[in-house]
Amino acid sequence: MSEINSSDFNIVKEGKAEILFPKKEDVFYNPVQQFNRDLSTAAIRAWSELYGEKNLNKKRKLNSDEPANTEIKPYINILEALSATGLRAIRYAKEIPNVKQIIANDFSQEAVNSINRNIQYNELKSILKSNKGDANAYMYESKANNRLFHVIDLDPYGTATPFIDAAIQNIASDGLLLVTCTDLAVLAGNGYPEKCYALYGGTNLTGDAVHESALRLVLNMIGTTAAKYKKTIEPLLSLSIDFYVRIFIKVKTSPIEVKNLASKTMISYVCSGCGAHHNQPLGKHTTRENGTGKYSLAQGPPVGPHCPYCGFTNHLTGPMYSGPLHNKEFVSKILDINEKQLDDETYGTRKRIEGMLTLALNEVEEPFYFKPEKIASVLKCQVPPLKIIIAGLGNLGYDASLTHATPSAIKTNANWDVLWAVFKEYIKTQAPNDVNKLNQNGAGYKILTNESIKLEGKEISFVKNELSGKIEKLRKLKIVRYQENPTKNWGPKAKPQ
Repeated sequence: MSEINSSDFNIVKEGKAEILFPKKEDVFYNPVQQFNRDLSTAAIRAWSELYGEKNLNKKRKLNSDEPANTEIKPYINILEALSATGLRAIRYAKEIPNVKQIIANDFSQEAVNSINRNIQYNELKSILKSNKGDANAYMYESKANNRLFHVIDLDPYGTATPFIDAAIQNIASDGLLLVTCTDLAVLAGNGYPEKCYALYGGTNLTGDAVHESALRLVLNMIGTTAAKYKKTIEPLLSLSIDFYVRIFIKVKTSPIEVKNLASKTMISYVCSGCGAHHNQPLGKHTTRENGTGKYSLAQGPPVGPHCPYCGFTNHLTGPMYSGPLHNKEFVSKILDINEKQLDDETYGTRKRIEGMLTLALNEVEEPFYFKPEKIASVLKCQVPPLKIIIAGLGNLGYDASLTHATPSAIKTNANWDVLWAVFKEYIKTQAPNDVNKLNQNGAGYKILTNESIKLEGKEISFVKNELSGKIEKLRKLKIVRYQENPTKNWGPKAKPQ
Protein backbone atom coordinates (compact mmCIF):
# COMPACT_ATOMS: atom_id res chain seq x y z
CA MET A 1 0.00 0.00 0.00
CA SER A 2 1.31 3.47 -0.91
CA GLU A 3 2.46 5.99 1.67
CA ILE A 4 -0.43 7.74 3.45
CA ASN A 5 -0.69 11.52 3.51
CA SER A 6 -2.57 12.10 6.76
CA SER A 7 -3.32 15.73 5.80
CA ASP A 8 -5.84 14.39 3.30
CA PHE A 9 -7.97 13.04 6.14
CA ASN A 10 -9.59 14.04 9.40
CA ILE A 11 -7.82 12.26 12.26
CA VAL A 12 -10.24 10.85 14.82
CA LYS A 13 -8.81 9.69 18.16
CA GLU A 14 -10.81 7.32 20.33
CA GLY A 15 -9.46 5.03 23.00
CA LYS A 16 -5.91 4.09 22.01
CA ALA A 17 -6.71 4.22 18.30
CA GLU A 18 -6.34 6.95 15.74
CA ILE A 19 -8.21 6.59 12.46
CA LEU A 20 -8.03 8.52 9.24
CA PHE A 21 -11.57 9.53 8.50
CA PRO A 22 -12.38 10.59 4.91
CA LYS A 23 -13.28 14.28 4.61
CA LYS A 24 -16.04 13.10 2.31
CA GLU A 25 -18.21 10.97 4.60
CA ASP A 26 -18.49 7.83 2.44
CA VAL A 27 -17.80 5.49 5.38
CA PHE A 28 -20.06 5.25 8.43
CA TYR A 29 -18.71 6.55 11.73
CA ASN A 30 -20.76 7.61 14.74
CA PRO A 31 -18.91 9.27 17.66
CA VAL A 32 -21.96 8.76 19.90
CA GLN A 33 -21.19 5.04 19.93
CA GLN A 34 -18.00 5.55 21.93
CA PHE A 35 -19.82 4.25 25.00
CA ASN A 36 -20.65 1.09 23.07
CA ARG A 37 -17.02 0.64 22.01
CA ASP A 38 -15.56 1.48 25.45
CA LEU A 39 -17.93 -0.98 27.10
CA SER A 40 -17.30 -3.69 24.49
CA THR A 41 -13.55 -3.46 24.98
CA ALA A 42 -13.94 -3.90 28.75
CA ALA A 43 -16.45 -6.72 28.25
CA ILE A 44 -14.15 -8.75 25.99
CA ARG A 45 -11.37 -8.31 28.54
CA ALA A 46 -13.73 -9.56 31.26
CA TRP A 47 -14.76 -12.56 29.12
CA SER A 48 -11.10 -13.38 28.51
CA GLU A 49 -10.23 -13.34 32.21
CA LEU A 50 -13.31 -15.28 33.34
CA TYR A 51 -13.83 -17.82 30.58
CA GLY A 52 -11.24 -17.59 27.80
CA GLU A 53 -8.14 -18.24 29.89
CA LYS A 54 -9.97 -20.93 31.89
CA ASN A 55 -10.82 -22.84 28.71
CA LEU A 56 -7.27 -22.37 27.44
CA ASN A 57 -5.89 -23.95 30.61
CA LYS A 58 -8.34 -26.86 30.28
CA LYS A 59 -7.07 -27.54 26.76
CA ARG A 60 -3.48 -27.42 27.99
CA LYS A 61 -4.23 -30.08 30.59
CA LEU A 62 -5.91 -32.28 28.00
CA ASN A 63 -3.36 -31.88 25.23
CA SER A 64 0.03 -31.60 26.91
CA ASP A 65 2.07 -31.76 30.05
CA GLU A 66 2.49 -27.99 30.03
CA PRO A 67 1.58 -26.45 33.43
CA ALA A 68 -1.72 -24.56 33.49
CA ASN A 69 -0.20 -21.44 35.04
CA THR A 70 2.38 -20.74 32.31
CA GLU A 71 2.37 -17.37 30.60
CA ILE A 72 -0.67 -16.83 28.39
CA LYS A 73 0.21 -16.51 24.70
CA PRO A 74 -2.06 -14.56 22.33
CA TYR A 75 -5.00 -16.81 21.55
CA ILE A 76 -8.18 -14.74 21.01
CA ASN A 77 -9.62 -14.70 17.49
CA ILE A 78 -12.12 -11.87 16.93
CA LEU A 79 -14.46 -11.15 14.03
CA GLU A 80 -15.97 -7.72 13.57
CA ALA A 81 -18.49 -8.66 10.90
CA LEU A 82 -19.65 -5.15 9.94
CA SER A 83 -16.59 -3.00 10.44
CA ALA A 84 -17.09 0.29 8.50
CA THR A 85 -13.99 2.45 9.28
CA GLY A 86 -12.31 -0.32 11.27
CA LEU A 87 -12.19 1.83 14.41
CA ARG A 88 -13.67 -0.82 16.67
CA ALA A 89 -11.36 -3.55 15.36
CA ILE A 90 -8.32 -1.28 15.75
CA ARG A 91 -9.33 -0.49 19.32
CA TYR A 92 -9.69 -4.20 20.07
CA ALA A 93 -6.23 -4.83 18.65
CA LYS A 94 -4.64 -2.07 20.74
CA GLU A 95 -6.60 -2.39 23.98
CA ILE A 96 -7.36 -6.08 24.57
CA PRO A 97 -4.56 -8.35 25.85
CA ASN A 98 -3.93 -11.80 24.33
CA VAL A 99 -5.47 -11.08 20.92
CA LYS A 100 -4.08 -13.41 18.26
CA GLN A 101 -6.01 -12.25 15.18
CA ILE A 102 -8.85 -9.90 14.28
CA ILE A 103 -10.80 -9.93 11.02
CA ALA A 104 -12.51 -6.65 10.10
CA ASN A 105 -15.12 -7.41 7.43
CA ASP A 106 -17.31 -5.09 5.40
CA PHE A 107 -19.31 -5.37 2.18
CA SER A 108 -18.37 -1.86 1.02
CA GLN A 109 -15.15 -1.37 -0.94
CA GLU A 110 -14.83 2.16 0.49
CA ALA A 111 -15.06 0.71 3.99
CA VAL A 112 -12.40 -1.92 3.25
CA ASN A 113 -10.13 0.78 1.80
CA SER A 114 -10.62 2.71 5.05
CA ILE A 115 -9.88 -0.38 7.15
CA ASN A 116 -6.67 -1.09 5.24
CA ARG A 117 -5.59 2.54 5.47
CA ASN A 118 -6.14 2.55 9.22
CA ILE A 119 -4.43 -0.80 9.74
CA GLN A 120 -1.36 0.64 8.04
CA TYR A 121 -1.58 3.96 9.92
CA ASN A 122 -1.84 2.15 13.29
CA GLU A 123 0.85 -0.43 12.38
CA LEU A 124 -1.33 -3.47 13.10
CA LYS A 125 -0.72 -5.67 10.04
CA SER A 126 0.50 -8.53 12.20
CA ILE A 127 -2.83 -9.17 13.94
CA LEU A 128 -5.53 -7.22 12.08
CA LYS A 129 -6.72 -8.25 8.62
CA SER A 130 -9.48 -6.86 6.42
CA ASN A 131 -11.98 -8.82 4.36
CA LYS A 132 -14.38 -7.57 1.71
CA GLY A 133 -17.53 -9.61 1.50
CA ASP A 134 -20.98 -10.42 2.73
CA ALA A 135 -20.82 -11.01 6.49
CA ASN A 136 -22.99 -14.12 6.39
CA ALA A 137 -21.08 -15.65 3.48
CA TYR A 138 -17.79 -15.07 5.30
CA MET A 139 -19.05 -16.64 8.54
CA TYR A 140 -20.55 -19.68 6.80
CA GLU A 141 -17.33 -20.20 4.84
CA SER A 142 -15.25 -19.89 8.02
CA LYS A 143 -17.50 -22.45 9.72
CA ALA A 144 -17.13 -24.83 6.76
CA ASN A 145 -13.33 -24.53 7.04
CA ASN A 146 -13.47 -24.98 10.84
CA ARG A 147 -12.11 -21.46 11.46
CA LEU A 148 -14.12 -20.55 14.55
CA PHE A 149 -13.95 -17.25 16.43
CA HIS A 150 -13.81 -16.77 20.18
CA VAL A 151 -15.51 -13.38 19.85
CA ILE A 152 -17.95 -12.20 17.17
CA ASP A 153 -19.21 -8.61 17.20
CA LEU A 154 -22.38 -7.75 15.28
CA ASP A 155 -23.08 -4.01 15.24
CA PRO A 156 -25.23 -3.35 12.16
CA TYR A 157 -27.33 -0.40 11.15
CA GLY A 158 -30.80 -1.62 12.21
CA THR A 159 -31.51 -5.20 13.23
CA ALA A 160 -28.88 -7.89 13.73
CA THR A 161 -31.40 -10.67 12.97
CA PRO A 162 -30.09 -11.56 9.47
CA PHE A 163 -26.61 -12.27 10.88
CA ILE A 164 -27.45 -14.37 13.94
CA ASP A 165 -27.65 -17.82 12.32
CA ALA A 166 -24.21 -17.55 10.70
CA ALA A 167 -22.67 -16.05 13.85
CA ILE A 168 -24.02 -18.82 16.09
CA GLN A 169 -22.51 -21.45 13.79
CA ASN A 170 -19.17 -19.66 13.51
CA ILE A 171 -18.51 -19.04 17.21
CA ALA A 172 -16.45 -21.35 19.40
CA SER A 173 -18.00 -22.99 22.46
CA ASP A 174 -18.01 -20.62 25.44
CA GLY A 175 -17.33 -17.81 22.98
CA LEU A 176 -18.64 -14.26 23.36
CA LEU A 177 -21.28 -12.92 20.97
CA LEU A 178 -21.83 -9.15 21.02
CA VAL A 179 -25.07 -7.96 19.41
CA THR A 180 -26.46 -4.49 18.73
CA CYS A 181 -29.95 -3.72 17.42
CA THR A 182 -30.87 -0.09 16.70
CA ASP A 183 -34.42 -0.64 15.40
CA LEU A 184 -36.14 0.32 18.67
CA ALA A 185 -39.17 1.70 16.82
CA VAL A 186 -39.90 -1.96 16.07
CA LEU A 187 -38.44 -3.59 19.20
CA ALA A 188 -39.64 -1.12 21.84
CA GLY A 189 -42.63 0.44 20.09
CA ASN A 190 -46.14 -0.84 19.59
CA GLY A 191 -46.72 0.50 16.06
CA TYR A 192 -45.23 -2.45 14.16
CA PRO A 193 -46.25 -5.72 15.90
CA GLU A 194 -46.23 -7.62 12.60
CA LYS A 195 -42.67 -6.51 11.80
CA CYS A 196 -41.51 -7.21 15.35
CA TYR A 197 -42.85 -10.75 15.07
CA ALA A 198 -41.33 -11.26 11.63
CA LEU A 199 -37.86 -10.19 12.80
CA TYR A 200 -37.80 -11.43 16.39
CA GLY A 201 -40.43 -14.17 16.58
CA GLY A 202 -42.52 -12.29 19.15
CA THR A 203 -44.50 -9.13 19.83
CA ASN A 204 -43.46 -6.44 22.26
CA LEU A 205 -44.90 -5.68 25.67
CA THR A 206 -47.26 -2.73 25.97
CA GLY A 207 -46.96 -0.26 28.84
CA ASP A 208 -43.89 0.74 30.85
CA ALA A 209 -41.27 -1.97 30.40
CA VAL A 210 -40.93 -1.88 26.61
CA HIS A 211 -37.14 -1.52 26.73
CA GLU A 212 -36.74 -4.58 28.92
CA SER A 213 -39.07 -6.63 26.72
CA ALA A 214 -37.02 -5.48 23.70
CA LEU A 215 -33.97 -7.11 25.30
CA ARG A 216 -35.95 -10.27 26.01
CA LEU A 217 -37.24 -10.47 22.43
CA VAL A 218 -33.71 -10.28 21.02
CA LEU A 219 -32.48 -12.91 23.49
CA ASN A 220 -35.34 -15.23 22.59
CA MET A 221 -34.57 -14.88 18.89
CA ILE A 222 -30.89 -15.69 19.49
CA GLY A 223 -31.70 -18.53 21.89
CA THR A 224 -34.07 -20.30 19.49
CA THR A 225 -31.51 -19.93 16.69
CA ALA A 226 -28.76 -21.42 18.86
CA ALA A 227 -30.93 -24.37 19.90
CA LYS A 228 -31.10 -25.59 16.29
CA TYR A 229 -27.36 -26.28 16.50
CA LYS A 230 -27.43 -27.87 19.98
CA LYS A 231 -26.16 -24.64 21.50
CA THR A 232 -27.42 -22.57 24.42
CA ILE A 233 -26.94 -18.93 25.31
CA GLU A 234 -26.22 -17.27 28.63
CA PRO A 235 -26.84 -13.52 28.76
CA LEU A 236 -23.85 -11.98 30.52
CA LEU A 237 -24.96 -8.35 30.18
CA SER A 238 -28.09 -7.00 28.46
CA LEU A 239 -28.48 -3.23 28.19
CA SER A 240 -30.97 -0.80 26.74
CA ILE A 241 -28.84 2.23 25.80
CA ASP A 242 -30.06 5.47 24.22
CA PHE A 243 -31.41 4.45 20.80
CA TYR A 244 -30.27 0.80 20.75
CA VAL A 245 -29.88 -2.43 22.71
CA ARG A 246 -26.47 -4.00 23.30
CA ILE A 247 -26.22 -7.62 24.47
CA PHE A 248 -23.21 -9.71 25.54
CA ILE A 249 -23.86 -13.45 25.34
CA LYS A 250 -21.84 -16.56 26.11
CA VAL A 251 -22.61 -19.28 23.57
CA LYS A 252 -22.10 -22.87 24.64
CA THR A 253 -22.52 -26.22 22.88
CA SER A 254 -24.72 -28.27 25.25
CA PRO A 255 -27.53 -30.50 23.92
CA ILE A 256 -28.68 -31.19 27.50
CA GLU A 257 -29.11 -27.51 28.37
CA VAL A 258 -31.03 -26.91 25.12
CA LYS A 259 -33.88 -28.81 26.83
CA ASN A 260 -34.33 -25.83 29.16
CA LEU A 261 -35.25 -23.50 26.29
CA ALA A 262 -39.03 -23.83 26.67
CA SER A 263 -38.96 -23.28 30.44
CA LYS A 264 -36.89 -20.10 29.88
CA THR A 265 -39.38 -18.77 27.33
CA MET A 266 -42.62 -17.00 28.22
CA ILE A 267 -45.57 -15.16 26.86
CA SER A 268 -47.08 -12.31 28.86
CA TYR A 269 -50.69 -11.25 29.33
CA VAL A 270 -50.83 -7.45 29.64
CA CYS A 271 -53.92 -5.49 30.71
CA SER A 272 -54.95 -2.72 28.34
CA GLY A 273 -56.45 -0.75 31.23
CA CYS A 274 -54.12 -0.80 34.23
CA GLY A 275 -50.97 -2.32 32.70
CA ALA A 276 -50.77 -5.33 35.05
CA HIS A 277 -49.07 -8.33 33.48
CA HIS A 278 -49.04 -12.06 34.08
CA ASN A 279 -46.22 -14.19 32.68
CA GLN A 280 -46.76 -17.69 31.31
CA PRO A 281 -43.79 -20.04 30.77
CA LEU A 282 -44.03 -22.22 27.69
CA GLY A 283 -42.43 -25.25 29.31
CA LYS A 284 -41.97 -26.83 32.71
CA HIS A 285 -38.69 -28.15 34.10
CA THR A 286 -38.62 -30.06 37.37
CA THR A 287 -35.90 -32.14 39.02
CA ARG A 288 -36.53 -35.76 39.98
CA GLU A 289 -35.35 -37.26 43.28
CA ASN A 290 -32.36 -38.82 41.52
CA GLY A 291 -31.29 -35.38 40.26
CA THR A 292 -32.28 -35.85 36.61
CA GLY A 293 -34.43 -33.32 34.82
CA LYS A 294 -38.04 -33.81 33.80
CA TYR A 295 -39.52 -31.72 31.01
CA SER A 296 -43.23 -31.30 30.45
CA LEU A 297 -45.87 -28.92 29.18
CA ALA A 298 -46.55 -25.85 31.31
CA GLN A 299 -49.96 -25.34 32.86
CA GLY A 300 -51.94 -22.22 32.11
CA PRO A 301 -53.19 -19.72 31.41
CA PRO A 302 -52.35 -17.66 34.52
CA VAL A 303 -55.21 -15.25 33.81
CA GLY A 304 -58.38 -15.07 31.72
CA PRO A 305 -59.21 -12.79 28.78
CA HIS A 306 -60.00 -9.93 31.18
CA CYS A 307 -57.87 -8.36 33.90
CA PRO A 308 -58.75 -9.66 37.39
CA TYR A 309 -58.09 -6.20 38.86
CA CYS A 310 -59.90 -3.78 36.56
CA GLY A 311 -61.78 -5.95 34.07
CA PHE A 312 -60.17 -4.49 30.95
CA THR A 313 -59.01 -6.73 28.09
CA ASN A 314 -55.72 -8.62 28.37
CA HIS A 315 -53.42 -8.54 25.35
CA LEU A 316 -50.98 -11.33 24.52
CA THR A 317 -47.30 -10.47 23.99
CA GLY A 318 -44.17 -12.52 23.32
CA PRO A 319 -42.84 -15.16 23.24
CA MET A 320 -39.66 -13.81 24.79
CA TYR A 321 -36.79 -14.88 27.03
CA SER A 322 -37.73 -15.05 30.72
CA GLY A 323 -34.43 -15.72 32.51
CA PRO A 324 -31.84 -13.39 34.09
CA LEU A 325 -30.55 -10.58 31.87
CA HIS A 326 -27.14 -10.33 33.53
CA ASN A 327 -24.45 -12.56 35.01
CA LYS A 328 -23.37 -10.87 38.25
CA GLU A 329 -19.83 -12.30 38.16
CA PHE A 330 -19.33 -10.96 34.65
CA VAL A 331 -20.76 -7.51 35.45
CA SER A 332 -18.60 -7.30 38.58
CA LYS A 333 -15.52 -8.19 36.54
CA ILE A 334 -16.22 -5.37 34.04
CA LEU A 335 -16.70 -2.93 36.91
CA ASP A 336 -13.39 -4.07 38.41
CA ILE A 337 -11.58 -3.63 35.09
CA ASN A 338 -13.26 -0.26 34.59
CA GLU A 339 -12.10 0.94 38.01
CA LYS A 340 -8.57 -0.47 38.13
CA GLN A 341 -7.36 -0.81 34.56
CA LEU A 342 -9.01 1.98 32.53
CA ASP A 343 -8.40 5.73 32.66
CA ASP A 344 -10.62 8.73 31.96
CA GLU A 345 -8.37 10.18 29.29
CA THR A 346 -8.48 7.05 27.10
CA TYR A 347 -11.97 5.88 28.01
CA GLY A 348 -14.21 8.93 27.91
CA THR A 349 -17.29 7.06 29.10
CA ARG A 350 -15.83 5.34 32.18
CA LYS A 351 -18.23 7.08 34.56
CA ARG A 352 -21.18 6.03 32.48
CA ILE A 353 -19.98 2.43 32.40
CA GLU A 354 -19.72 2.54 36.18
CA GLY A 355 -23.19 4.04 36.56
CA MET A 356 -25.11 1.83 34.17
CA LEU A 357 -23.42 -1.41 35.21
CA THR A 358 -23.84 -0.65 38.92
CA LEU A 359 -27.57 -0.45 38.33
CA ALA A 360 -27.52 -3.62 36.20
CA LEU A 361 -25.58 -5.47 38.91
CA ASN A 362 -28.23 -4.63 41.52
CA GLU A 363 -31.31 -5.34 39.39
CA VAL A 364 -33.91 -7.85 40.55
CA GLU A 365 -33.92 -10.71 38.05
CA GLU A 366 -37.68 -11.17 37.56
CA PRO A 367 -39.38 -9.42 34.63
CA PHE A 368 -40.53 -6.56 34.38
CA TYR A 369 -40.05 -3.06 35.83
CA PHE A 370 -42.92 -0.61 36.45
CA LYS A 371 -43.15 3.15 36.86
CA PRO A 372 -44.90 4.48 39.99
CA GLU A 373 -46.07 7.54 38.04
CA LYS A 374 -47.94 5.27 35.61
CA ILE A 375 -49.73 3.48 38.45
CA ALA A 376 -50.48 6.84 40.08
CA SER A 377 -52.04 8.03 36.81
CA VAL A 378 -54.28 4.93 36.77
CA LEU A 379 -55.36 5.44 40.40
CA LYS A 380 -55.58 9.25 40.05
CA CYS A 381 -53.37 9.90 43.05
CA GLN A 382 -50.17 11.82 43.70
CA VAL A 383 -47.00 10.02 42.65
CA PRO A 384 -45.43 8.29 45.67
CA PRO A 385 -41.69 8.62 46.31
CA LEU A 386 -39.73 5.55 45.24
CA LYS A 387 -38.46 5.01 48.79
CA ILE A 388 -42.03 4.77 50.10
CA ILE A 389 -43.09 2.03 47.68
CA ILE A 390 -39.81 0.14 48.09
CA ALA A 391 -40.16 0.33 51.89
CA GLY A 392 -43.68 -1.10 51.60
CA LEU A 393 -42.46 -3.99 49.46
CA GLY A 394 -39.45 -4.59 51.70
CA ASN A 395 -41.55 -4.74 54.87
CA LEU A 396 -43.66 -7.44 53.22
CA GLY A 397 -40.54 -9.51 52.56
CA TYR A 398 -40.14 -8.79 48.85
CA ASP A 399 -37.08 -7.62 46.98
CA ALA A 400 -36.96 -4.50 44.79
CA SER A 401 -34.42 -2.51 42.80
CA LEU A 402 -33.91 0.26 40.31
CA THR A 403 -33.33 -0.55 36.62
CA HIS A 404 -30.65 0.58 34.18
CA ALA A 405 -33.23 0.88 31.38
CA THR A 406 -35.10 3.94 32.57
CA PRO A 407 -35.02 6.35 35.55
CA SER A 408 -37.64 6.34 38.32
CA ALA A 409 -38.74 2.75 37.69
CA ILE A 410 -38.83 -0.23 40.04
CA LYS A 411 -38.20 -3.94 39.53
CA THR A 412 -39.57 -6.36 42.10
CA ASN A 413 -40.33 -10.03 42.67
CA ALA A 414 -43.75 -9.11 44.08
CA ASN A 415 -46.76 -9.88 41.90
CA TRP A 416 -49.49 -7.42 40.94
CA ASP A 417 -51.79 -8.54 43.79
CA VAL A 418 -49.12 -7.16 46.13
CA LEU A 419 -48.43 -4.02 44.08
CA TRP A 420 -52.07 -2.97 43.97
CA ALA A 421 -52.49 -3.70 47.68
CA VAL A 422 -49.42 -1.56 48.49
CA PHE A 423 -50.65 1.34 46.37
CA LYS A 424 -54.17 1.13 47.84
CA GLU A 425 -52.65 1.29 51.33
CA TYR A 426 -50.47 4.23 50.27
CA ILE A 427 -53.55 6.14 49.10
CA LYS A 428 -55.44 5.23 52.26
CA THR A 429 -52.73 6.29 54.71
CA GLN A 430 -50.41 8.68 52.85
CA ALA A 431 -52.35 10.41 50.05
CA PRO A 432 -56.12 10.06 50.43
CA ASN A 433 -58.25 10.71 47.36
CA ASP A 434 -62.02 10.62 46.83
CA VAL A 435 -62.73 7.43 44.93
CA ASN A 436 -66.27 8.64 44.23
CA LYS A 437 -64.88 11.41 42.04
CA LEU A 438 -63.24 8.87 39.73
CA ASN A 439 -64.81 7.73 36.47
CA GLN A 440 -66.65 4.55 37.44
CA ASN A 441 -65.79 3.01 34.08
CA GLY A 442 -62.08 3.70 34.53
CA ALA A 443 -59.45 1.18 35.61
CA GLY A 444 -58.54 3.22 38.71
CA TYR A 445 -62.06 3.21 40.16
CA LYS A 446 -62.44 -0.52 39.56
CA ILE A 447 -59.15 -1.31 41.28
CA LEU A 448 -59.81 0.93 44.29
CA THR A 449 -63.26 -0.61 44.77
CA ASN A 450 -62.12 -4.18 44.13
CA GLU A 451 -62.45 -5.82 47.54
CA SER A 452 -60.55 -8.93 46.41
CA ILE A 453 -57.31 -6.92 46.26
CA LYS A 454 -55.96 -7.42 49.77
CA LEU A 455 -53.22 -9.29 51.57
CA GLU A 456 -54.72 -11.66 54.12
CA GLY A 457 -52.92 -11.62 57.44
CA LYS A 458 -50.27 -9.13 56.33
CA GLU A 459 -49.86 -5.54 57.51
CA ILE A 460 -48.46 -3.05 55.02
CA SER A 461 -45.99 -0.60 56.52
CA PHE A 462 -44.05 2.21 54.85
CA VAL A 463 -41.47 2.54 57.64
CA LYS A 464 -37.93 2.87 56.29
CA ASN A 465 -36.08 -0.44 56.17
CA GLU A 466 -32.81 -1.95 54.95
CA LEU A 467 -34.06 -2.30 51.36
CA SER A 468 -35.32 1.27 51.02
CA GLY A 469 -32.10 2.53 52.64
CA LYS A 470 -30.03 0.57 50.14
CA ILE A 471 -31.93 2.01 47.17
CA GLU A 472 -31.71 5.56 48.52
CA LYS A 473 -27.96 5.16 49.02
CA LEU A 474 -27.67 3.97 45.41
CA ARG A 475 -29.65 6.96 44.14
CA LYS A 476 -27.46 9.41 46.07
CA LEU A 477 -24.35 8.16 44.30
CA LYS A 478 -25.30 10.48 41.42
CA ILE A 479 -24.84 7.64 38.98
CA VAL A 480 -24.07 8.73 35.42
CA ARG A 481 -26.62 7.03 33.20
CA TYR A 482 -26.45 9.23 30.10
CA GLN A 483 -23.51 10.81 28.34
CA GLU A 484 -23.56 14.49 27.47
CA ASN A 485 -24.54 15.38 23.92
CA PRO A 486 -21.17 15.49 22.16
CA THR A 487 -22.41 17.15 19.00
CA LYS A 488 -25.27 19.24 17.67
CA ASN A 489 -28.28 17.16 16.57
CA TRP A 490 -26.96 14.22 18.58
CA GLY A 491 -28.40 10.77 17.93
CA PRO A 492 -28.33 7.91 15.44
CA LYS A 493 -26.80 8.99 12.15
CA ALA A 494 -28.21 8.21 8.73
CA LYS A 495 -27.03 5.07 7.00
CA PRO A 496 -24.29 5.87 4.45
CA GLN A 497 -25.36 5.66 0.81
